[in-house]
Amino acid sequence: MEAALVHAQKMEAVGTLAGGVAHDFNNLLQGILGYSELLLLNKATEEKGGRELREILHAAGRGAELARQLLTFSRKVESRLKPVDLNREVLNVAQLLQRTIPKMIEIELRLAPGLRRVNADANQIEQVLMNLAVNAKDAMPDGGRLTIETANVTLDEEYCRSHLGAVPGEHLLLSVTDNGCGMTKETLDHIFEPFYTTKGVGKGTGLGLAMVYGIVKSHNGYIMCYSEIGSGTTFKIYLPAVMAAAEQVEEKKEAPLRGGTETILLVDDEESIRTAGEAILSRFGYRVLTAANGETALEIYRGNRERIDLIILDLIMPGMGGRKCLEKILEFDPEAKVLIASGYGATGPIRETMDAGARGFISKPYHMRNILNTVRNILD
Repeated sequence: MEAALVHAQKMEAVGTLAGGVAHDFNNLLQGILGYSELLLLNKATEEKGGRELREILHAAGRGAELARQLLTFSRKVESRLKPVDLNREVLNVAQLLQRTIPKMIEIELRLAPGLRRVNADANQIEQVLMNLAVNAKDAMPDGGRLTIETANVTLDEEYCRSHLGAVPGEHLLLSVTDNGCGMTKETLDHIFEPFYTTKGVGKGTGLGLAMVYGIVKSHNGYIMCYSEIGSGTTFKIYLPAVMAAAEQVEEKKEAPLRGGTETILLVDDEESIRTAGEAILSRFGYRVLTAANGETALEIYRGNRERIDLIILDLIMPGMGGRKCLEKILEFDPEAKVLIASGYGATGPIRETMDAGARGFISKPYHMRNILNTVRNILD
């Protein structure tokens, strides 16, 4: 119990550090994405420099995904939870694995009939399964068996007393087992830490299991791993069960790029984000005012209240932060339209800021399409 508590505290500290790094990294990527997309607007498909710009954009997108994985680990992204049929998600992933992992690895499914629903983000559950399956594949270079199992289980008080982090009640068990090489106790102690990997240089970031850990925790679940050298590995994930029916996934068509002629106040302490944001919004017809901090933003808004139609407000800034700035703006003008932008996901303090009166939220780094459509939707 003492060792489990120390491990939980360490993971919390590492998560805080990872979240801070990802936040700053997202701010850097915002400028890269913004300017790349602006330059591509003026480039023909085969024009000189177009291919290089698309490569820059692609690399920035990969960087944004890396930052999202860190934020997932630190639980600073919001999961889109809906009642999900876990068996169906396993079958979907199994079909993909049949085409992607070596044929000498046999995939065995043991799916419980009458499985309860789980309140989950289907995309994140698929990501968990894919990451665990890829790890299992690497542990069986000469072939073996990968077993994925589901079951309805009840965690009682006795079990939870000896497994720190588990909560009593009805759960779904998702179990992923391989009969590969197994892990040492030293490796087991570190498997959920970001960037920890036993693979060689260039063969992985070490973020896969860290993201699995973050996703499970964001679903109020519990994860544990059993492994011994030469005896394979089993990951057991317990997710709280719900009785609601699974929802159908709705496909949404991509909205066209839309601009406008309104005046927007863009508030961010990063100069590159201000200049890139101003360039994008101006390119699509908006008039843009900028401020580097909350104090300046308040001064500009008070002097231009009648002509400012929307404020895009960064949440984390030196001096007056976004939350305080929002409160002051709404005191002065309760009808003000404010869009919150942040390198974190819409959780915790950001959710509180939304509840305080913001009209919307956009996560950095955002693509040009995201910011233009979000701005237009709020203004309309």
